Amino acid sequence: MKRKKKEIIMSQEIVLGKSIAFKHNKSPGPDTLELRRFNDPRNGSRNIDALPAFCRLLKSLNGLESSYNWELSARSSTQYKAVSLGLHQLKSSNKEFVSCLKGQINSHSKMHRPIQHVERVFYTILALIGIPVNLLAIVILSRGKCGVSPCTTRYLVVMAAADLMVIITDVLLRRFRYYYYPQCFLDITPVCSVDWVLYCAARDCSVWFTVTFSFDRFVTICCQKLKTKYCTEKTATVVLATTCILLCLKNIPFYFQYQPVRLINNVPFFCDRKSEFYTEIWWAVLNWVDSILTPLLPFALILLFNVLTVRHILVTSRVRKRLKGETKGENRRDPEMESRRKSVILLFAISGSFILLWFIYVVDIVYFVIQEMNPDGYPPFLFHFRRVGFMLQRLSCCTNTFIYTATMPRFRLKFSNAIKYLDTRIARVMKK
Repeated sequence: MKRKKKEIIMSQEIVLGKSIAFKHNKSPGPDTLELRRFNDPRNGSRNIDALPAFCRLLKSLNGLESSYNWELSARSSTQYKAVSLGLHQLKSSNKEFVSCLKGQINSHSKMHRPIQHVERVFYTILALIGIPVNLLAIVILSRGKCGVSPCTTRYLVVMAAADLMVIITDVLLRRFRYYYYPQCFLDITPVCSVDWVLYCAARDCSVWFTVTFSFDRFVTICCQKLKTKYCTEKTATVVLATTCILLCLKNIPFYFQYQPVRLINNVPFFCDRKSEFYTEIWWAVLNWVDSILTPLLPFALILLFNVLTVRHILVTSRVRKRLKGETKGENRRDPEMESRRKSVILLFAISGSFILLWFIYVVDIVYFVIQEMNPDGYPPFLFHFRRVGFMLQRLSCCTNTFIYTATMPRFRLKFSNAIKYLDTRIARVMKK
């Protein structure tokens, strides 16, 4: 047998002030090529598309089998998103460098370990509460007679369904598979790719259904001529269906951003972003469009609709008081304003909850765009600030039901009756 020539691939890196070299006994693979590009001066000082390969090396040297803790610690960044390729793929002749890498990994893990524990508890509680609560909201609202119009009911039902899908696709199928059932069929590349697309579509629908609901309430309160044509159950169905279809089509390309990390019995496992995702222009354009559509533009539109609604209410209230000739000492009831109060309270509660819970996430995106700073380089405060933003964003998926309970008396009565019924049934089953 002819002896194969071992190709020595040198890739100098500066880690903790040390220049190191890697030796690979096989022909150059995609990770090796990415490591070359990582240190190529023609690509600039921070070649982002090579970082996944470099970080797979870090995790391989540390013997990590799952990368989810790294993904949680730096989500939407390129440094800790890949899954370990295995120590057998890379061999290092520099023991000092290996020890430095392990020390760096351990220090990073210790620094972010508290927030990871908090996230695990938070997302578990969110799933245990959010899924049954949204299911109850869908059932109660679908049966009607909750004190709101059929048009408003249609928006509330679809919003609850979108929130439920966000919790299922993100928490139950993505996060729980690393927390509680690792190494399952959900790690197959096509499955996790589809799950990511479904999560993005559900997230976008949840946000934009809130926008359409805010616009519907704006038309109801401020545009009396348009109200009779637009604020109908048929129009609501068309608007919601069109919005859902467009958002689903927008997220289909994200299925093709992933590639398998390894083959097990000829089955592709795990999802890793392709290097083209960080270099191709059309991927960059798609990411910008995605960031603008969710959540920057919805955030601005909801603020705009609420400001215009408040302005219209204040102006109308003053005009009606003048027409009725009220004085400062009089306090007459206005049936028209009383009838609008429920709609206004429900609108401001839902919109205000959305704005507050998405505020940190939006600030993080704006900061990233302005500073052009890789999230990997965030100091601990900004890193934890970012993680809290993600948790609050997910929390918005189970707050609407509690808002309905607080602002709608009939819904509150039905919700309490449903809870009592379920409690009684569970107690009977436990006794048996």
